[in-house]
Amino acid sequence: MEALRLAAAQPPLLRHRRAQFPGSTGRHVSTITHPFTKQLIKATLSRPPAEVSPAVNFQETSSSSSSSSIPDEVPSPLPKRVSPNSLQYPPGYLGAVPQRTVSEGNGDVINAMGYLTNMLSSKVYDVAIETPLEPAPKLSERLGINVFLKREDMQPVFSFKLRGAYNMMAKLTSEQLERGVICSSAGNHAQGVALAAKKLGCSAVIVMPVTTPEIKWQSVERLGATVVLIGDSYDEAQAYAKKRAKEDCRTFIPPFDHPDVITGQGTIGMEIVKIIGVEPSDANAMALSLHHGERVMLDQVGGFADGVAVKEVGQETFSICKELVDGIVLVSRDAICASIKNMFEEKRSILEPAGALALAGALALAGAEAYCKYYGLKGENIVAITSGANMNFDKLRVVTELANVGRQQEALLATVMPETPGSFKKFCELVGHMNITEFNYRCRSDKEAVVLYSVGVHTISELKAMMQRMESAQLKTHELTASDLAKDHLRYMMGGRLSLEDEILCRFVFPERPGALMKFLDAFSPRWNISLFHYRGQGETGANVLVGIQVSKSGMDEFHHRANSIGYDYEVVTDDNNFKVLMH
Repeated sequence: MEALRLAAAQPPLLRHRRAQFPGSTGRHVSTITHPFTKQLIKATLSRPPAEVSPAVNFQETSSSSSSSSIPDEVPSPLPKRVSPNSLQYPPGYLGAVPQRTVSEGNGDVINAMGYLTNMLSSKVYDVAIETPLEPAPKLSERLGINVFLKREDMQPVFSFKLRGAYNMMAKLTSEQLERGVICSSAGNHAQGVALAAKKLGCSAVIVMPVTTPEIKWQSVERLGATVVLIGDSYDEAQAYAKKRAKEDCRTFIPPFDHPDVITGQGTIGMEIVKIIGVEPSDANAMALSLHHGERVMLDQVGGFADGVAVKEVGQETFSICKELVDGIVLVSRDAICASIKNMFEEKRSILEPAGALALAGALALAGAEAYCKYYGLKGENIVAITSGANMNFDKLRVVTELANVGRQQEALLATVMPETPGSFKKFCELVGHMNITEFNYRCRSDKEAVVLYSVGVHTISELKAMMQRMESAQLKTHELTASDLAKDHLRYMMGGRLSLEDEILCRFVFPERPGALMKFLDAFSPRWNISLFHYRGQGETGANVLVGIQVSKSGMDEFHHRANSIGYDYEVVTDDNNFKVLMH
């Protein structure tokens, strides 16, 4: 959720900064009074950085600029580990509102003025452009608000990350530029550093995880930088980059947790106004940090929007957010997919999932529509940053499958019916005029069968009416629309059903690299019998894998030890009701 650093200044300091909306005469963006926060300016910004923040400060980069000088690395206490599920709230609700005192407010002004001054004197426009603010008429009409898109996907590297990288590097001394720079990144920051280095005439080494999509590291190479692929995760790549920075006397360019980087990104805010934070519901590190009043580390993080898969937020970004941010909206994976479709239909532009996060927060049902609906807002001006157009094409398959679900235009259902002549026909009659987009039928005994199907939805009342018809006919119906387990796995597994002794069910996230499966099998086989296996790739973000393993109660401690040792995120879902309905 590091995107909140893009609006370092408090609303009072920016109140006289006019946002130039197309067709306007420089009018102010309208404000409202929110029951949970101070006065807000209705602008929603996103696109958090692509990397996990380090737990230590960065090495000193300049002795001539206080904003460029960072003290030597010192040990930091381990952050509290928390689960993303420990903080969830309704779509559109502005949660994780920082608790601030009056005395803290005075510090806010001083801190904000420092950032504001640096933003005004930034040299980012040597390489970046002041991107247009374009209206989105289709979405505006559908949502009943005035939607504008801040087109950061039109930057030379398709992302705002160029701003921060160049702002920091432009302040380096000639000696530092001569020695070169180095950074660790999963994509967009890497391209920003590479282009900045090309402009400034210095060499750049970019360290990226081996799982980085080819489209991203090739783009970096084309800009003239040296790419080093190392490590299975960003943490490993970062550790190598910081070690090599010391060995080669190169300046390490952090992706977000540095005042000069934050200032550079903050120039976007000078082109619009204040922001509301947006995070994926399964990667809500900033929301949880604000909720607890301290930086925390997620015990696992969702990787669909890989550019924002941050387990721990940066120290400087957290400090700014704690003082200046009004709150955070959480969005689902389905809503992100819906926002990508919205953007394509509106501008014929395809965003990567992290770049669509602002759109999901400001334009999709999980964002602007939900936010405005939750608080009864109409006619407000909403600005969404669109940033990051470096998505692998194969991920579009997942996007197309989930986009209509995110728009609440499609529902996934399961109905249990008697296995008797005529029951199938009766079921179809009860579906009525609803459009069936997917249908799976399987007899699970000589007495009953189960149907897993998707239907197009025009209104919520229409869906409820159909389900009530099913219930009135004694056909038990379950809605699975919100179940990732059902959408990722169970919908593809309609077939044999069996209840096995000591079977546990787990969901793993496999990295997208050779040897990932064998590493898994080496840990569990032949110690235990694998009774079920379903692999669902999601492109460069890895694969969702559903696994059934027969493990006795006495062997569970050993199982968890082995599962933890391979380093893949996982969760036990044995008691999931949807699995029981469809597979037992």
